[in-house]
Amino acid sequence: MNVLENISLKPYNTFGIEARARYFASFSSAESLDGLLDQQQKSVTSDTWIWGGGSNILLTQDLNGWVLKNDCRGIEEVHEDREYVYVKVGAGENWHQFVQYCTLRNWAGLENLSLIPGNVGAAPIQNIGAYGVELRDTFLDLEAFHLKDKRIITFTNSDCRFGYRDSVFKQELKGQVAILNVTFRLKKHPVFHTSYGAITQELEKMGVQQLSIQAIAEAVIRIRKSKLPDPQFIGNAGSFFKNPEISAQEFNNLRQQFPDIVGYSVMGDRVKLAAGWMIEQCGWKGYRKGDAGCHEKQALVLVNYGHATGKELFSLSEEILASVKSKFGVILEREVNIL
Repeated sequence: MNVLENISLKPYNTFGIEARARYFASFSSAESLDGLLDQQQKSVTSDTWIWGGGSNILLTQDLNGWVLKNDCRGIEEVHEDREYVYVKVGAGENWHQFVQYCTLRNWAGLENLSLIPGNVGAAPIQNIGAYGVELRDTFLDLEAFHLKDKRIITFTNSDCRFGYRDSVFKQELKGQVAILNVTFRLKKHPVFHTSYGAITQELEKMGVQQLSIQAIAEAVIRIRKSKLPDPQFIGNAGSFFKNPEISAQEFNNLRQQFPDIVGYSVMGDRVKLAAGWMIEQCGWKGYRKGDAGCHEKQALVLVNYGHATGKELFSLSEEILASVKSKFGVILEREVNIL
């Protein structure tokens, strides 16, 4: 358990923001995490952050505490029956690589979530979703280490209280547990989800004659690459804002003023608005000030073109929030965690 001091976090966040951590270490098991927490309790600062792939974080300051990087690895097929394969995966595994591992074995359910950045441990925290599929659709349970009580707790699907890009780990358990592993229930006989977004059109462009989870995964990868910047070349954290939900009546009122407004019906007489469309209508798409900007192809994505600071990107997000509220009367919520 090698503890490093005054370490740059630039390599550990996909925005590529320069900020430093007072202490930095990685753990690969509950035992090694327990040992690091013992050291942390003897130090001058008690602030602790559990770190994954750094793909959903905007750093606006140095972190005067302990950054503990989750490096729990391993993929294990723990059980199977006639319909499902049950797969346990370490929280420190790369998400996209895990999805590819599953699609190559014809384990269905995650293919629409291809190329989402980050690690497996962050997926249930965020209840990641894309192209009509969310993590909770295939989630069975997870094991997490409670940082204060120092014990392992199992969380079922209902325990996690999944919502739209939300879970109990972003609410009352925020910062209190470290996810060690996640178990998924994946279908042996796939149910294809191709109606959302441009998947059907992309499959046609690919000349796919017979549908498969591999074809859907490839279509999703192509779509995402065509729309979203690669963090290896342009710093970003994917979608910076959530798509807000409003009532059907509120949507109808907005549509009278903005006939082209984009919205999708969801459960409970609600409508999910396309935040990217509203941001674009406010003139932000392709905007750049210094090295902080709004991506030219997807207005939901804020980008660091090289040397933007976290404070500059946060300030830009504040301006975007204010302009959307002023024009549409809609309050957007950030999807990215601000530290």
